Amino acid sequence: MDAAVIIAGAGPAGLMLAGELRLAGVEVIVLERLAARTGESRGLGFTARTMEIFDQRGLLSRFGEVETSNVGHFGGLPVDFGVLEGAHQAAKSIPQSHTESVLEEWVVELGTDLRRSHEVLSFKDTGDGVEVEVRGPAGEQTLRARYLVGCDGGRSLIRKAGGFDFPGTAATLEMFLADIKGVDLEPRMIGETLPGGMVMVGPLPGGVTRIIVCERGTPPQRRTSPPSWEEVAAAWQRLTGTDISHAEAVWVSSFGDATRQVTEYRRGNVFLAGDSAHIHLPAGGQGMNTSIQDAVNLGWKMAAVLNGHAPESLLDTYHDERHPVGKRLLMNTRAQGLLFLSGAEVQPLRDVLTELIGYEEVSRHLAAMVSGLEIRYDVGSGGHPLLGKRLPRLELVHERGARAGEKTDSVTLLHAGRGILLDLEDNATLRARAAAWSDRIDIVTAVPHGVTPGGDLDGTSAVLVRPDGYVAWAAPGSHHDLPMALERWFGTPLGA
Repeated sequence: MDAAVIIAGAGPAGLMLAGELRLAGVEVIVLERLAARTGESRGLGFTARTMEIFDQRGLLSRFGEVETSNVGHFGGLPVDFGVLEGAHQAAKSIPQSHTESVLEEWVVELGTDLRRSHEVLSFKDTGDGVEVEVRGPAGEQTLRARYLVGCDGGRSLIRKAGGFDFPGTAATLEMFLADIKGVDLEPRMIGETLPGGMVMVGPLPGGVTRIIVCERGTPPQRRTSPPSWEEVAAAWQRLTGTDISHAEAVWVSSFGDATRQVTEYRRGNVFLAGDSAHIHLPAGGQGMNTSIQDAVNLGWKMAAVLNGHAPESLLDTYHDERHPVGKRLLMNTRAQGLLFLSGAEVQPLRDVLTELIGYEEVSRHLAAMVSGLEIRYDVGSGGHPLLGKRLPRLELVHERGARAGEKTDSVTLLHAGRGILLDLEDNATLRARAAAWSDRIDIVTAVPHGVTPGGDLDGTSAVLVRPDGYVAWAAPGSHHDLPMALERWFGTPLGA
């Protein structure tokens, strides 16, 4: 085989997946049709959960100084994201092009075989692997791998050629997006609903301003090229009464509100992640973030199977866990679209929701939904409040070994992309029971600091954390024992 995994697409999902696989030593080829990154800003910033994911892999410092904010919205209605305790603030105004640049640098350092100007033409699932027909600078060739992952966007060839069902609703409107220079516009960071539609304005680095324009009643068009700047400026003037046609357009694009999700994230040896698996209105900046989280969920599982640690069935949990997340993403973006883009007939609903958002519990629910912090996977029964949820940053002091007395935290311990057993009460019996999995998890005895009395971690004696940062077992509280959880998520123990 040419590699264990072939990834189609070098966007955020494909690059993140490549990095996750390389951390586990898996050979990866990434095929990208474009000769170079476009430099287009596209998705902006990260949600709180994606900030945590980048922190878990030691990537945040690569982004330089990151502007963060607790100001958010749901369908244009202000929501205070500061009610989310123990979470990063969201990062603002980081162009997707910069995110891709950081991720590409990381995966190349890890040894990823990234091939630009390589277009996937077709593929065949042979049962024990995949054969991928590729056209590159040297002509056409066939590449072979165990698995193929489509991270090739909303118009995914992998999805279409693989026969994946992609049900949903077609676009009902068209929205314009433009990054412009040479004009001074008042920020409208969460958007403004106007009699004829909606507009949004936000600053970007380098004196660039991002605008979004949506005129109600404008039917979607089947475009083969982006709209002209004149078309966008005319729509802006009709909605706002302001002429901005003199501005310089750096990038112009259009999008709609089509909402679709594949019925299965896996078919045999072929997988989908990111926009290949789900498309939706880009409300709340969730698209790129969900795509990155798809990749992190799949990466460590695929590596565990390929490295002979886990059974093939572990890969089925990728669909089981991420399809419901994608379904809720589509639900909340459709709801936000109704609030954002409808006319005066929806104002009573906006008024009621504005009143409800005034209650902290409602704000916390909506903020967690948009941030990706509400996710809870089915990892087994039990009463511990963190089972199946992501582990918030936990400050620790090593208690044993050469690092005894050193400070660390649960995020730093995840940098290597391995599982962690946190022994918080120096329990030798517990450590002995986990020793047979020490080739794929790190067993850390440490004293926790800053645990909130009565909080989710108060009274917790041990936590088993998956490589993606989610809690797979905790004591007390889990209704199954530690070896059962270890075998479920990390495979057969050494010597078995």
